[in-house]
Amino acid sequence: MSGFSTARLKMVDGQVRTSDVTDRNVLDAMLAVPREAFVPAAKQALAYLDLDLDVSEGGAKRFLIKPQLTGKLLQAAEIGEGDNVLVVGCATGYLAALMAKLAKQVTATECDSALAAKAKDACASLGLANVTCKAASCSEGDSSAAPYDVIILNGATEVTPEGLLGQLREGGRLVGVSAESRPPRAMIVTHTHGEFGHRALFDAAAPVLPGLERAAAFVF
Repeated sequence: MSGFSTARLKMVDGQVRTSDVTDRNVLDAMLAVPREAFVPAAKQALAYLDLDLDVSEGGAKRFLIKPQLTGKLLQAAEIGEGDNVLVVGCATGYLAALMAKLAKQVTATECDSALAAKAKDACASLGLANVTCKAASCSEGDSSAAPYDVIILNGATEVTPEGLLGQLREGGRLVGVSAESRPPRAMIVTHTHGEFGHRALFDAAAPVLPGLERAAAFVF
């Protein structure tokens, strides 16, 4: 077993399973997808650590959220094999690649066009033909492939993402970290009978996605 394969197994056993992630499909996906393939070469030694990993190469900071949180959000989303999924703020595409193992079709958006291109290349190199990676604002999503059964945020939002909620199918759900109040919490928003229901899942923290920040308050 290679060094990265061993690290991947330790990540799943030591970080993900111990966080009450028991969904077999989620665990299998995290065992199958090489996280190091989505990390700059200089940082690949950090690929399986329990941290939000900065994968930006100049410009605004962009992250892969920590493995523990990734697994818990995927489990909460209850992704079905026939689902159409949107990944928001995909960075270099790791979360999109995991989704590709769980869902029928995945659209992944990233506000940094250079990172969106890297995500596209990384997913293609793994033969994930059901992933489409696009450069787009995190607040806009991608209406061309809507409505979605699941929308998942690769980070946190400090505002209610109205534009994304409008792209949810009836019966669909959005999962991510809400930092609108303190402490920040992982949330699931469900679209039922034309209404949106919000439910807190657990305390969690993640970097805020560009475009989903709270407006700066005016100070005299």
